[in-house]
Amino acid sequence: QVQLVESGGGLVQPGGSLRLSCAASGRTFSRYNMGWFRQAPGKEREFVGHIRSGGSTYYADFVQGRFTISRDNAVNTVYLQMNSLKPEDTAVYYCAAGLGSFEYWGQGTQVTVSS
Repeated sequence: QVQLVESGGGLVQPGGSLRLSCAASGRTFSRYNMGWFRQAPGKEREFVGHIRSGGSTYYADFVQGRFTISRDNAVNTVYLQMNSLKPEDTAVYYCAAGLGSFEYWGQGTQVTVSS
């Protein structure tokens, strides 16, 4: 069982930056692939990107080089650095963990991009 807790969301102006964190419980964090997803009001949850246990990353097309996912296995945490934020990035952001498919999910953290 893995428990995930996201933090770091908030209100930011267009063009600004935020770093989200996702702290995981358990002693086998390094084995898990970690993903970030988001859900905007009235829309379905969508994939943002993931980082595999080995450290390789993959991003959705809309990221366009603005977001970076990293992990620190020493503190069981995965990060989502978001730069050049746009109003359309407004959503609840979730992290997820899995050895294959993503089976563990956090409760989400709200990101609002508005002037």
